[in-house]
Amino acid sequence: MAPRLTLISPDFTRLWFGQAVSSIGDMVFSTTLMLWVATVLAKDESWAPAAVSGVLVAGGTAVLVVGPIAGVFVDRWDKIRTMLGTEVLRGGLVALLAAVSFLPADALPAGVWLALVYGTVLLLHAAARFFAPARFTIIADLVTGDADRARAAGITQATSQTALIVGPPLAAPLFFTLGVQWAMLFNALSYLVSYIAIRSVRVAPSATAPVDGSGTEKAAGRRSGVLRELVAGLRFFGRSKFLVALLVFAVIGQFGAGALNTLNIFFTTENLGMSARLYGYVGMAIGVGGIAGALCAGRVVQWIGARRTTWASLLVSGALMIAYSRQTGFVGGIILLVLFTIPLTVLNTAMAPLLLSAASAEYRGRVVAVFQPMTQLAAMVAAALSGWLAGTVLRDFDASVAGLRFGPIDTIIAVAGLCILLSGLYARGALPDAETTEDGGPSGGPPGEEEAGEEEAGEPAGPADETTAQAAAAGTPAPPRRGSTE
Repeated sequence: MAPRLTLISPDFTRLWFGQAVSSIGDMVFSTTLMLWVATVLAKDESWAPAAVSGVLVAGGTAVLVVGPIAGVFVDRWDKIRTMLGTEVLRGGLVALLAAVSFLPADALPAGVWLALVYGTVLLLHAAARFFAPARFTIIADLVTGDADRARAAGITQATSQTALIVGPPLAAPLFFTLGVQWAMLFNALSYLVSYIAIRSVRVAPSATAPVDGSGTEKAAGRRSGVLRELVAGLRFFGRSKFLVALLVFAVIGQFGAGALNTLNIFFTTENLGMSARLYGYVGMAIGVGGIAGALCAGRVVQWIGARRTTWASLLVSGALMIAYSRQTGFVGGIILLVLFTIPLTVLNTAMAPLLLSAASAEYRGRVVAVFQPMTQLAAMVAAALSGWLAGTVLRDFDASVAGLRFGPIDTIIAVAGLCILLSGLYARGALPDAETTEDGGPSGGPPGEEEAGEEEAGEPAGPADETTAQAAAAGTPAPPRRGSTE
């Protein structure tokens, strides 16, 4: 009998423990950087908000630029060694910045300090683009079956949401009482813990080595160029109607969540009449809903299957977002926000086993590399578009329909919820209920395998991928999973 504290399997438990410690460390580090830039490096400066936003821009740039290329190399390299290497690099980068931060703030010009911060964040995010697909490729081999894979994704999301709740409150006291250096060293130590946990995981060599379409290790001499392999991965993705449909759902979900992320501070203070001092309860509500959704997702997938869970979650979350946009009181708004986050988190978790079974072992890294930049781009576009609409085109919007009044903020949020609702109707047709195996997953071959077709001559068509709950999680209306590094 497995020990009580084992999650799914001993190796997955060790991998999870490393991720849990590292996630908290990342949230502490991310929050600390924001506080350091805002209260020390750019204190009392008119450009302080722009300096803080630069931290986010540096991270997003790494995802968009490095992500697609990183997938090619992850498919080539040994996965465990890739994860270990990135943890060493990230821990070293954070430790180096911590060492430099022992200098007095006036020892270097503000521009140099900001360049060091932005450069560190950029490199941390770039390294994470290699770590994330390698980690989820390993999980694909450690965890089998749709229900267990959904459980694994749910545990990962619950851990991330917990880190979101625990990390920032821990960061502020560390920063203001001990200083920025110790918060950074805390994160560097968390990478060491993650490194030790990864080293303890035992995976068959065939699971970590690069493979060709027949499952044999790919010889270095037979590898084509990076650009050719990237194009081959994009072709594989584009020919799979199943993968394309899943990406559409993730992008639409991100558009809805992106609008909510951007405008929620205005909605809660203007529409719900809530004091800005109480805004922390909004983040707490999202965290609570995320944890609840992640913990129940595996059982829901086991009951009704991953496909049905996906489109049903879209319908429910879209309807709840529309209902949230009509709230005028603090209590009702918080309750609806918790309820809205639950099915959205279930959706992200349910997509994981579908993604796992939809692509090929050879293309795992590249499939992840398509999802993450595309959802990141959708988040950036959604934030910019919703902010622009609220501040210009719809700034003075005021309408009444059937006795219901509509202003600019609630209208944009309602339209975003309607988009999610319509995507659920589309998903109902694009993901028809299939005959299932023991845990609700599709029977027969991997979905989308037949659509993928054959690659061009000399490029083997592949078997099955595991693109990640994290990639699907791009629709979650909460901060990124691993703070400053993912």
